[in-house]
Amino acid sequence: MRPLFVALVLFTGFAVDTNASDQPRPNFILFIADDISWDDFGCYGQITARTPNIDQLAAAGLRFDQAFLTASSCSPSRSSIITGRYPHNNGKAAELHQPISANLDWFPAIMKEAGYYTVLSGKNHMKVGPVPDGATKSKYTDPWHHTSSGNEKGNAGGHAHWVKEVQDRPKDQPFFFWFASTDAHRDWDADKDWDSDRYGPKHDPATVYVPPFLVDTPQTRQDMASYYNEVTRFDYFIGEVVNELHQQGVMKNTLLLVMADNGRPFPRAKTRLHDSGMKTPLVAHWPGGISINGATDSLVSAIDIAPTVLQAAGLKPAESMQGMSFLPILNNPKATTRKFAFSEHNWHDYEAHGRSIREKDFLLIKNFRPQQAWQGPADSVRSPSHQDLLAAQKEDQKRLTPAQADVLLAPRPEIELYQTSTDPHQLNNLAGQPEYASIQKQLAQTLAQWMEETHDSVPENISTDQFDRQTGDRTDKTNAFRGTTPGEDRQADQTHAPGPR
Repeated sequence: MRPLFVALVLFTGFAVDTNASDQPRPNFILFIADDISWDDFGCYGQITARTPNIDQLAAAGLRFDQAFLTASSCSPSRSSIITGRYPHNNGKAAELHQPISANLDWFPAIMKEAGYYTVLSGKNHMKVGPVPDGATKSKYTDPWHHTSSGNEKGNAGGHAHWVKEVQDRPKDQPFFFWFASTDAHRDWDADKDWDSDRYGPKHDPATVYVPPFLVDTPQTRQDMASYYNEVTRFDYFIGEVVNELHQQGVMKNTLLLVMADNGRPFPRAKTRLHDSGMKTPLVAHWPGGISINGATDSLVSAIDIAPTVLQAAGLKPAESMQGMSFLPILNNPKATTRKFAFSEHNWHDYEAHGRSIREKDFLLIKNFRPQQAWQGPADSVRSPSHQDLLAAQKEDQKRLTPAQADVLLAPRPEIELYQTSTDPHQLNNLAGQPEYASIQKQLAQTLAQWMEETHDSVPENISTDQFDRQTGDRTDKTNAFRGTTPGEDRQADQTHAPGPR
């Protein structure tokens, strides 16, 4: 494998300290937070949550300011990352808690086959399903040498074993670690397991930042403080891993990627197609591979991680992968690898079908279920923050700001268009305005082209609500709510067409 890596290094222009033929293959760690929005790290402007370790990695690495997920939903997002495919192209995994079709390749399995030591520690939430009719089972669906829950007494955040995994690795192999925290998923457990000697003081509800979509109440402030506690705990364990890498002398040759699987578990974030749900923090740190430190505005998608890591490892991306490598951006922050980023919102506790396209600073959303609100998943609906919104609405509808009212809005527009550079919270819908007709038409046509070429669909028998939309209580304890997943009727898990990029 080494000659291929040498060719890659020379082709991309990455600087090397010694003769390229003596360079070992790089190591990789992917840190994935659970339910953390893009702007909840200090390096992205967060003023409450303490994230010194992530901020330091960003300062000495590369911060991506235009990185987007394919789904703001836990398992569909993670499944998309590991296959390098859109959710509806992963089979049943388009929806929450469903398996990936067995004909599709997982990128850590390719690395394992090529001699990498591979470990998942923490939240998994991905599984292999059946082989579709007419397809062949992939040989790259067994990705891990070892897995661990990452939990122990006093720490149920999924990161308790990260340092030990790094310490116990075989020292004669390059490694890939998938370190997946359960911070900051509800219900909060960092509060009861808090260790002030490690994490510092808990965040004070009186001084927390309350996003504009929430009502500023004592209950909401405590909810946010508990959330920020988990963000800080996630950051702490990244710092512990970084310290271990330095001690082992392998930091220079290790690419670290820090991201989240979806937005914070609050109203108008998780499951949303707007930036508050679909935009992810993405920090890359690689002392031996990143040429220029700082930030990049280059557009990237979560499906690009698989081909990027494989290419950096000197391996060829699988034919099934729809993403494209952003390795050129690590060498030149001004490089461009894609023009469009697409995302989707499918069933996550509630019936839903939405699609979005991003180009430069424009976002277009097409909602195929506009009759319902996009209030967020059931655990968010049950939260004090959401219930305070409902109480304020009941008391006086006019009391709600436009940002707060948007959480509960029903019906919603079928088409939404935003200029994100001037409207960061996406509150001013430009759809239908004459001066934006050209960009709306172009984005709508490109979105339709993407749906057609990737075999996306809007099933007639779509999955329906499993929870009450007002209380978040479970209403269907059977599987009766499960319907046809998007693309299933068009065998989308058997097409490799990426659509426009």
